[in-house]
Parts: sequence; structure tokens; C-alpha cells
Amino acid sequence: MPLTAVALNCTLSPSPAESSTELLAQQVLDALAEHHVTGSMVRVVDHDVRPGVELDMGEGDAWPGIREQVIASDILVLATPTWLGQHSSVCQRVLERLDAELSEKDEQGRLQTYGKVAVAVVVGNEDGAHHISAVCFQALNDVGFTIPAGGVTYWNGEAMHGTDYKDLPETPDTVTSTTRTLAANAAHLAALLAEHRYPAPGEG
Repeated sequence: MPLTAVALNCTLSPSPAESSTELLAQQVLDALAEHHVTGSMVRVVDHDVRPGVELDMGEGDAWPGIREQVIASDILVLATPTWLGQHSSVCQRVLERLDAELSEKDEQGRLQTYGKVAVAVVVGNEDGAHHISAVCFQALNDVGFTIPAGGVTYWNGEAMHGTDYKDLPETPDTVTSTTRTLAANAAHLAALLAEHRYPAPGEG
């Protein structure tokens, strides 16, 4: 069965501005493609995603369309920059909107996100990647996603410097190898879950 992925780029910079977050997220999609996973990307800040914790927050809310892409995909790539050591406000908005998935279940009582894999991408010229991935993993797992081994790739610049990931002359080998491992593990896990679904509540 062919697998698909969607990357939600939670940069604060609207298109067409260059984005370090988009660069690393695209590298993850490219690495997933080596495992026959077809991917696409959404720059969330370009869309009117309303605040709230419902599936649809009313007229003009862009989240329902983005959610359709998430639900239709096998792998979610949640990509965020680092600001003040934290994930972006756009990323927080995405997590809050995903909270609505707790009420969406199939006929067997499973969340619609069960069987879907989620990974994290973090960039920033300051520390915070481990903290951010921990926050994202907890939230994503809470709403039903499965996190693979090595489920985050990140780059943090040297402390007190202003270099961005997109301005590096080349991708560091450690980032490349981490990204490739993430992609291999995510594709492997997604294939397993697509073939063997989680049991319904109460099943042994």
C-alpha cells in the first residue's frame, strides 16, 4: 500500500519568505520519498487557522481543509522554529486544533489518528529542540498519533549567534543522518500500522 505524508510548517514567516523550518521539513519529505512515501507541505501561517479546540471554528476557518490532509495521510511531519526556547505560536495553534481529534472515532471506537505516525522537526539558532520535541510528542501521542524511534530531527545553531539553518553552506552530516533515520523508521512504522491496525477498545 502506498504511503503518504503531510508536513505542517509552523514558521512565523508567511510565503514567499525563505524558511529554515521549511528547508528541514522538505529534507524530511525527500528522505521519506526514498521509502516510497509521497509527501506535501502546508505553510500554516498562510492560512486563516482560527484559535479554538473544535474541528471547525466557523466561516473562514482554514483548519478543516488542513485537517483533511492530515487525516488522509499516514505520516504527519510537525515542523516548528524555536523562539525563546519554545515551539512557535503557530505550532501551538496546530496542537490546540488537533485536540478536537479526541472526539472523532471510528465505528470500533478508535480515534481517527490511531495508526498514523507523527514526527517532529525543530530548527533554531538557540537551544530548545529537546524540550520542544518532548512537548510535541506528548501532545501528538495524547491525540492518537504514534511516535517512531528517533522521531525528531533538528538543528540548533551555536549559542548567542544569529546564523539560520537556511544560511548554512551545506547540511551538517549529523542532521542528514538523523533525518534519514527518522524517515526510515517513520516509513517502516507507518507501513506496519497500515497493515495491522490497533485493536478496538476492549479487544485483547
